[in-house]
Amino acid sequence: MSRKVKIGTRGSKLALWQAYHVEDLLKKSGLESEIVIIDTKGDQVLDVSISKIGSKGVFTQELEDQLLDGRIDIAVHSAKDMQSTLAEEFELIAFTEREKENDILLSVKGGIDIQDSSKPLTLGTSSTRRVATLKHFYPHVKTVDVRGNLQTRIRKMEEGLCDALLLAYAGVHRMGYDDMIAGLLDLSEFTPAVGQGSVAIESAKNLEPTLRQQIIAACNHPQTEFRLKAERSFLRVLEGGCSIPVFALATLEKDSLILKGGIISLDGKHRISLEVSGEKTESEVLGKKLAALVFAAGGKEILDDIKKSQSKP
Repeated sequence: MSRKVKIGTRGSKLALWQAYHVEDLLKKSGLESEIVIIDTKGDQVLDVSISKIGSKGVFTQELEDQLLDGRIDIAVHSAKDMQSTLAEEFELIAFTEREKENDILLSVKGGIDIQDSSKPLTLGTSSTRRVATLKHFYPHVKTVDVRGNLQTRIRKMEEGLCDALLLAYAGVHRMGYDDMIAGLLDLSEFTPAVGQGSVAIESAKNLEPTLRQQIIAACNHPQTEFRLKAERSFLRVLEGGCSIPVFALATLEKDSLILKGGIISLDGKHRISLEVSGEKTESEVLGKKLAALVFAAGGKEILDDIKKSQSKP
């Protein structure tokens, strides 16, 4: 009998849902597995915003350490938490089928309306992309930084920190909080973070080749892979981490891939959003093409300004 696949994961309820989901996919293909829970910096430091901790590897570094020394075979991540460039020793070998990509408003209150500027509204979010998007489209909305797992954020909201939380639909749905969704946000305004809605499976490049292929066959969703490769290629050029308000969403129509994406200034005043399309097999080329167009349209200046402001003490 083949050995068990060791799945590394963070310990939050949502991270564990993702790990069990991968475990189920492996099981359907006849692969036994075990789950190894690992604490990460992003889980330990909850009183500082992600952009201040440093966006590279906040939720992944400790998992990668264990991939490298063989304590785990694969690490399971929210695809949107993955840095755009991995260290030479690692690779993303699979992306699970993507959930609905939208951002949503989550609340225990009724009558939450982001469009209504006559009523004061405070939203909880730790995402620079979401804050900048609100400043651009809905400047009347106030935001407050809220960190921690989903259950912690909901508790903070219930204690009065904010009227609603601004979150990804995927995590809320997976945790069974659909009845608290107060609004599904428009993808053309709230274009999601790269990879939002999919689970990414990472391995070290020295993973045994036969096992690697078995894991890919069990877990990878090819249509999602085409989409995420385009988005991640775009992100890689923009060097976007959690602290840069970059967004992108690829969609497939038969064999054609349409990629929309851009960047917003931190104050929300400047938002560049463009689109490219082509064959799905050219997904990574399309990502680079879109990045070049965004840079040429003023995105480079926005990115430079953001990096300058974030490097100040």
